[in-house]
Amino acid sequence: MSVDSLSITFAALADPTRRAILARLAQGEAGVTELAEPFQMSLPAISKHIKVLERAGLIARGREAQWRPCRLEPARLQEISGWLDRYRAFWDQRLDRLDDYLQQWQKTSGARDGRDAG
Repeated sequence: MSVDSLSITFAALADPTRRAILARLAQGEAGVTELAEPFQMSLPAISKHIKVLERAGLIARGREAQWRPCRLEPARLQEISGWLDRYRAFWDQRLDRLDDYLQQWQKTSGARDGRDAG
């Protein structure tokens, strides 16, 4: 995933309305009218949010006669997950080392105080 597409994707995910739309689409396809129902905004405003999500590759729109259903595109979310996994591994290692340090500190602190650390 290139930095530019990553920036576009994270910018799309930064808005709570767009995240709510993605959450709804995780349940299945939906049209713009259905996606707009929980929000107090116009259909053109919802359409703008959908276009941002579509440009980011997070959703796709189909065509079935008059109906243009939106659907989640999980591949882009999987790319983001892969990108985040590198940093998750880094933080897991750091937190494991911190845990080891704190356990060692508790043992030595308890021994200095004459208490049983265990």
